[in-house]
Amino acid sequence: MPDDAASPIFDEPDIQGSTAEAGRSIDEGKGRTFPCEGCGADLKFHIGQQQLQCPFCGFEKQIEFGEDEAVVEQDFHAMLDRLQELRAQKQENDADEGVVDASEIRCDSCGGTTVFVGPLTSSECPYCASPLQLNDVHDAKHRVPVDGVLPFLIDKKQAQTNLAGWVRSRWFAPNEFHRRGAGGKFSGVYMPYWTYDSMTFTRYSGQRGEHYYVTVGTGKNKRQERRTRWYPASGSFQRFFDDVMVLAAKGLNRKFMLALEPWPLGKCVPFNQEMLAGYLARTYEIELDSGFREAKGRIEDKLDSDVRSRIGGDVQRVHSIRTHYSAISFKHLLLPVWLLAYRYNEKVYQVMINAGTGEVQGERPYSWVKITLTVLAGVAVAVGVFFLVKS
Repeated sequence: MPDDAASPIFDEPDIQGSTAEAGRSIDEGKGRTFPCEGCGADLKFHIGQQQLQCPFCGFEKQIEFGEDEAVVEQDFHAMLDRLQELRAQKQENDADEGVVDASEIRCDSCGGTTVFVGPLTSSECPYCASPLQLNDVHDAKHRVPVDGVLPFLIDKKQAQTNLAGWVRSRWFAPNEFHRRGAGGKFSGVYMPYWTYDSMTFTRYSGQRGEHYYVTVGTGKNKRQERRTRWYPASGSFQRFFDDVMVLAAKGLNRKFMLALEPWPLGKCVPFNQEMLAGYLARTYEIELDSGFREAKGRIEDKLDSDVRSRIGGDVQRVHSIRTHYSAISFKHLLLPVWLLAYRYNEKVYQVMINAGTGEVQGERPYSWVKITLTVLAGVAVAVGVFFLVKS
């Protein structure tokens, strides 16, 4: 069988534009609020109207974006070089663009760090339900600027409806949990994400296995045995990866957060701090380069599947996969999540709701009585079928 045709090797493209100029950063004014022009109260982002609204007098303010504003990809290597330069110079109060100077608060219980613009909207940690100590508020240091925000599209009422449906669908949860539900207070939080784009060029080698059968034994021992013939296989191919997502925060169950995907990234808008009004926004704790290492793990899993598909046959052996990454770019996004930390039998559970799609993921209690009864019922059915067949 012929090997795959080699794809042409390409040069690294020259990515134009200044990374420092392209990104957005949170305003330097700590404690900034958005006063209502009608009564002076603080405006909040209204999910249904997708604009700022006063909760007292109903005044509405449209969030405006310049005609030339867009959520654009940033040069990955240029940003790494810039961050290294900032660290070397130790410029903690640099006024250059790309430096975020907002307020942060860290939870002593779970270690989660949250950034907020304007007054703190919650005195309870949205990640573990522990009280937040306001004296822990401190200033944010140099940060990679935020490029885009996905506005809250699912309001709290819809999130509660989705949560109730999620609770009802947990078959092995205790009956009391079904009756009580996952009670608690929702917190709207913007979670930091990196998204990475990259062109990949991959060379691979391995073996393709094709099954065949032979007859062995004689008499009552005569039977068919499966054998495998192996053939060498190698080749190369290109694949472009777009918006490989990595959660840039720690302290949350990454399996559940991963299960919230996909996100409607096409609805992201250029960063505007007015979008954060009334909500918490968590800072990134996984650095840009570390995030790309995690993204490469996801990319390599897909490339391994691609290689096995190209080798073909009934079974494959992969000896080597060598991948070159080029044209690497990234975006720093804030994506909306409804978080709920609830207690059941003195244990804290976390639930996350994708506030762009309504997808619910999270922890729940289990009823071992239900699980045991189900297992016993399965064993009983299997035994019954066995004796029915024997008879």
